[in-house]
Amino acid sequence: MSRIIAVAGKGGVGKTTLCGLLIQYLCETGRKPVLAVDADANANLNEVLGVTAGPTLGEIREEIERAGTDTNSPIPKGMTKGDYLQMRMMDAVAEEQDFDLMVMGRSQGQGCYCYVNGLVQTQIQRLQGSYPYIVVDNEAGMEHISRGLLPTMDTALLVSDCSRRGIQAAGRIASLMRELKLHPQRTGLVVNRAPGGQLDPGTLEEIRLQGLELLGVIPQDQEVYQFDCDGKPIVRLPEHSPVRRAFAQILEKLEL
Repeated sequence: MSRIIAVAGKGGVGKTTLCGLLIQYLCETGRKPVLAVDADANANLNEVLGVTAGPTLGEIREEIERAGTDTNSPIPKGMTKGDYLQMRMMDAVAEEQDFDLMVMGRSQGQGCYCYVNGLVQTQIQRLQGSYPYIVVDNEAGMEHISRGLLPTMDTALLVSDCSRRGIQAAGRIASLMRELKLHPQRTGLVVNRAPGGQLDPGTLEEIRLQGLELLGVIPQDQEVYQFDCDGKPIVRLPEHSPVRRAFAQILEKLEL
């Protein structure tokens, strides 16, 4: 079975950036192929990885929804919607050299994401065992965790910035996972964008109050900001990048 690593936290703390670097680390250290899952409706993991995503599960869902009323339906005659869906689900996994990428995407118009979330869950269950590692970039907040999107979870990386609100959000996610009896083998906190790579005593106190294991701290780095502004994939950061070095040290301690 695949080892599933879930990355979660509040919005804007750098989850997707760290997901990309995590996937890069796993591939470079021989743990490939990796299945990268962008489970955020506002998908941009492909940009961090510098690849083109295939059709999203949300787009496929809309395509099949329209097929029922479209005189030029893409579904071949004699094929059921269910069989066509299974065929198109294979197209949703974009194959790269060392990893494959699957993107949830979003539904069009009004309505919830229950159906698309269900497609993500089905795909992960179907593909478990085909990859040694599955890395899931969760949407901001707690919804994916509460819906039981992941069939299992071996490692939970909770990402926060230096703010108390970020640490509190990570603490709530950890608490929810305990309530749902998910029981990952390891749950830990990574604090991102710390000035000088150091944490304020107030932040450290909040981590203690939330009962979180601090796995490590990643320094704030102008180069990451500039890569984002220039539209460069974060995985192309040079090897001497302090962000890459700090995160690699955290991952080495985790013994993934």
